[in-house]
Amino acid sequence: MTSYGPVSPAASPTWQPFAGAPAPAGPPPPAPRRADMALVLAVIGFVVLGVIALLVAAYLLVAVGPVASAIAAVMALVPLAVVVWVIRWIDRWEPEPRAALLFALLWGAAASVGIALVFSFITQIVQAMSGVQQGLGTAFLSTVVQAPLVEEGAKGFGVLLLFWAFRRHFDGPVDGLVYGATIGIGFAFTENIQYFGLALVDSSAGGVGEIFFLRGILSPFAHVMFTACTGIVLGYASRRAGAGGAIGWFVVGLIPAIMLHALWNGAAFFVSDFYLYYAVVQVPLFLTGIAFVLFLRRDEQRVTRTRLAEYAAAGWFTPLEVGLVSTPGGRAAGRAWAARFGLEQAFTTFTRDATRLAFARQRVVSSRDRIGAQRAEADLLDALRHDRAALAAMPPFPMAPIG
Repeated sequence: MTSYGPVSPAASPTWQPFAGAPAPAGPPPPAPRRADMALVLAVIGFVVLGVIALLVAAYLLVAVGPVASAIAAVMALVPLAVVVWVIRWIDRWEPEPRAALLFALLWGAAASVGIALVFSFITQIVQAMSGVQQGLGTAFLSTVVQAPLVEEGAKGFGVLLLFWAFRRHFDGPVDGLVYGATIGIGFAFTENIQYFGLALVDSSAGGVGEIFFLRGILSPFAHVMFTACTGIVLGYASRRAGAGGAIGWFVVGLIPAIMLHALWNGAAFFVSDFYLYYAVVQVPLFLTGIAFVLFLRRDEQRVTRTRLAEYAAAGWFTPLEVGLVSTPGGRAAGRAWAARFGLEQAFTTFTRDATRLAFARQRVVSSRDRIGAQRAEADLLDALRHDRAALAAMPPFPMAPIG
């Protein structure tokens, strides 16, 4: 038997879609004081990441050179742009805060790279002091063991920080996937600058082209897939675990990330024909990942529809509104209808707030962060009153309930 309480009934259970909505119940309540502390911590976090980014940039300028670094950065923008576009498509249903996504990108491009560089320097110092000779064995340990452990640990810790800092917006596996993928492409962007830059300095044009083909065309999603595994597991944890319990889930999420990373890096040691290996192993893994992403997006739609139906039963939504918000076709039709009256942005805001309300309700249902979720629920219900007022001038939607 579930222990969560019923949805409070609406003040007017006979609302029509976007018409005759009651007037907003005053201005939104003031933000709690802890929001100010969160803002201070966010500023400090971005400043620290900025400093680390400058240090990493300085390392690249020294290691590669300013001209090669600039050219390599432009080349690295190509896979970055492609992957960011895909991430935005995945995140379209319930978009994450831009500040959180920017933090994720900077963490991947700066902090996780910085951590990996520090461990690499320490390893080199230890090897030099112990008299260990460089060879196939040390190269294998560095590439197939150390790199996956350190890099996925560093990137995954960024997802864990986002889990703690953005609890209100970390609602499920799609959110975790988006944060992990954003960190992964940030890391790949900086790493690509180094690889492309070194190829420009040391290789012919053909060598640079091959490196770009391998990293920019064939494998732009490699690091994205690795770290997305950790994010997805933490996303499932967001529906089950508290802040402390997330650490265990984090460790579990690192396992597939590290294994996939090691499988990718190990190809250099065990595979004679990389392109055959890529076609037989990596392409099926990538296609499996695509199928899983589509499954997770359908699950987001299911959660939205199920939770909004509870509010509809209490009078907060009509069946038509639930269909408009919880199906891709409904959203497209609703935006098109609203755009005819210059209210497309108002409809988008209504859809966003309703979707966030559904996931706030999901947190209440799962007994995770119940106090915070109930506070978010109250804020979003109040926001929806204002959204309805903005849409009140729009004529009733000319079709039957969707779905």
